[in-house]
Amino acid sequence: MKKIRSLLATLALVSLPAFAFHCPADMKKIDEALPKAQLNDAQKAEVQKLRAEGEKLHKEGKHQESVDTLAKAMKILKI
Repeated sequence: MKKIRSLLATLALVSLPAFAFHCPADMKKIDEALPKAQLNDAQKAEVQKLRAEGEKLHKEGKHQESVDTLAKAMKILKI
């Protein structure tokens, strides 16, 4: 039983950095797609706002919130 707990704890710790590095990948996708996207001014402003908010959350260590916010921007961009 101790081995299982130890294994689960190790897996949990290993997966945390993966979340942290997911945010920059999403930001990069947004940055690459935004200039090519056919959006109106309001949509473009919303994507830029969400992208900036996602980066801020990432820097604060709030990675799940960052991923969720960046996903909203990616949905507008259809990526």
